[in-house]
Amino acid sequence: MSSQVVQTRGIFHGLPVFSNDINGLTAVITGANGISGQHMLRVLMQSPERWTKIICISRRPPYIDGEIPKIAEHIALDFLNTPHEIAKVLLERGVQADYVFFFSYVQVEPDPGSPIWSNAKEMCRINTLLLSNFLESLSLASIKPRRIMLQTGAKHYGGQFGPNLSPQEESDPRVLLEPNFYYDQEDCLFSYCNKHGVKWNVIRPAFILGAVPDAAMNICFPLAVYASVCRHLGQPLDFPYDLTAWDINTTQSSAMLNSYLEEWAVLTDAAANQAFNASDDSLFTWGKFWPLLAKWYSLDYTRPDAKGMYQDFSLPYDPPPRGYGPPGKVRFKFRLTEWAKKPEVREAWKVIAKQNDLTIKELRDTDRVFGFADFALSVSWSGSNLSMSKARQLGWHGFVDSTQSLREVFLDFEKLRMIPSVPTIARS
Repeated sequence: MSSQVVQTRGIFHGLPVFSNDINGLTAVITGANGISGQHMLRVLMQSPERWTKIICISRRPPYIDGEIPKIAEHIALDFLNTPHEIAKVLLERGVQADYVFFFSYVQVEPDPGSPIWSNAKEMCRINTLLLSNFLESLSLASIKPRRIMLQTGAKHYGGQFGPNLSPQEESDPRVLLEPNFYYDQEDCLFSYCNKHGVKWNVIRPAFILGAVPDAAMNICFPLAVYASVCRHLGQPLDFPYDLTAWDINTTQSSAMLNSYLEEWAVLTDAAANQAFNASDDSLFTWGKFWPLLAKWYSLDYTRPDAKGMYQDFSLPYDPPPRGYGPPGKVRFKFRLTEWAKKPEVREAWKVIAKQNDLTIKELRDTDRVFGFADFALSVSWSGSNLSMSKARQLGWHGFVDSTQSLREVFLDFEKLRMIPSVPTIARS
């Protein structure tokens, strides 16, 4: 019989406790200014004896509440530069790395009127180039990490194309209905690691919860905008999609908990050369959260009406990703992307932003920002029902209540002055 010690940090429970012998390490975090990279930095900063040097590589510095500690250093780099150009900077800055956490990502512009991930081939080309250029630069700069962690996501399992195998397990086959840059990145990483004798991890979160200055690819910011404008206009918080989307259990993946998992994965010998899902491990439905969101903003709300008028949109793949059954269907009263373009909504946000001295003065890039929220709210199948069994069997026990995590993210967006104060949210 073996025992294991875990710890709690704030709302995050069951976190690993590492041996004091694991110390003096250097980490490289790429994409350090994004939602995942910034939270990875926050997690590693909590253990300065273990992580005595943290190199943050991104085009812009990461945002940290307060000063970045002396153990962290930012290097401005664009991985679309050539590997030789990247390696030159790494050599000039004397970069070494025991562990690499790779989060670099480019969201390619979709065709007008198309979904945010529709330009699949260009997404593959650009995002695989980011990784391959960086990996080649490591060789050119004579940097050999012990482990490289690549974060991809739940779109690995094809739920964006319709009903897929559920729950999603790391051993599920790839879904080849469209090009997927996650697969190309994985193959690139596997090839590099095999060639150079480096170990790897791949981590696959679902909808990532976290507050950073970039509002894209974030559920919480558009929901906060929606609720704030509804409050300003005296309108109820109307749920845009149908009863099935309201009731379906949806995996959330808090950025902080993802980062604790990623630290655990690279420091666990038995986890080497393995892919892991990243989930809050908390049951969550929009039906339970929507009344709470309305309460935070002192709003009435509407539930889906089983006999109401909805528009139907069927996804094109028949059969869907799981290989049998009807294609996925989305039923909606309206889309947030269209709501955010209404003149009265845009004008209301200008007034709200001025009254509250917010950093985001106007609603721009609405397809990208609100398109992600539409996707999250609309799914009426178990497209992100990530199994955590594999990680649990190796000793990972991290957990956070997704609703508590959402509450903290809303408060963090307040601190960034990206949304007005939530009128009645609990602050304890």
